[in-house]
Amino acid sequence: MHAYRLEGSGGTECLVMRDEAQTEPKPHEILMRVHATSLNRRDTMILNGTYPLTPRQGVVPLSDGAGEIVAIGDAVTRFAVGDRVTGSYFARWIDGRINAGLIDQLGCTLDGMLAEYAVLDEQWAVRLPDHLDWHEAATLTCAGVTAWNAVTGAGIPKPGQWVLVIGSGGVSLFALQFAKLLGCRVVAVTSRGEKADRLRALGADLVISTSEMPEWGATVRDQTGGIDLVVETGGPATFAQSLIASTLYGHIVLLTLQDPQGRSIEMPAALYQRSLATISRLFVGSRTNLEAMLRAVSQHRLRPVIDKVFAFTEAGDAYRYFQQGDVFGKVVVDGA
Repeated sequence: MHAYRLEGSGGTECLVMRDEAQTEPKPHEILMRVHATSLNRRDTMILNGTYPLTPRQGVVPLSDGAGEIVAIGDAVTRFAVGDRVTGSYFARWIDGRINAGLIDQLGCTLDGMLAEYAVLDEQWAVRLPDHLDWHEAATLTCAGVTAWNAVTGAGIPKPGQWVLVIGSGGVSLFALQFAKLLGCRVVAVTSRGEKADRLRALGADLVISTSEMPEWGATVRDQTGGIDLVVETGGPATFAQSLIASTLYGHIVLLTLQDPQGRSIEMPAALYQRSLATISRLFVGSRTNLEAMLRAVSQHRLRPVIDKVFAFTEAGDAYRYFQQGDVFGKVVVDGA
């Protein structure tokens, strides 16, 4: 089979495609024919050597992928040949709170999805909704679960409440879609005004262009009465404005702490002293979270947003395209 492996760190030259012998599944494992994979910001951090969890040398990258089971071990009970599945980001984290024994991640400390075939323990996988094509189904493991937990994890927002999302990457667009499923109103902040119509088409009730309004927090608060939940993916560039835009008892889910230049978020004391907002962190989620999100995706027939699809042989180009930052939705790599 063909598989990409990360041999060192420091850029796409470390991404090497190999021709390898196909592995047979052990008793509790499934063999998955990977039909598509997708990239997340953590994948570029792993590639560039800036991710906080050290990847295994020679690991197959990418946590997100979708495919069909073509073989199972003789003790497998959760799946059958032909099932459509994806993997869980923290493969060993089934439910509850995470701990140090559960930190293994697909595409980092465990082989991921950028290969013709992937072998997973049956406990690491979940079934996919039938209405999704392979490209869409390959986008859910990291960005989808992160957005789902950001929107629902602190108590499901009430219909009519305001949710704010930043940018047009995978997490932000999933958060917009999930918030609309829950009956919320959504403010979308973008650095590019030309994306406004596309954000409105996804359901955004108010779109703010930072190129036209760099200091947007007060305007958003005035127009909405205050944001109830901020899915904060902008980092240092947007955190202060998110705080200004929030209601007195707002909730900010802080997902990005540094910008690409390494600058960290600073707490503006004068602003926070006037606020009782809760600031919280999360990091993707468990298999149970993934299953809950997929039930919602299936029930509402939600379709993830795809920006661009690359051939398997163009994986390096996919990384480079993703890293330039001007995306709308998910960047996908086709199966081999």
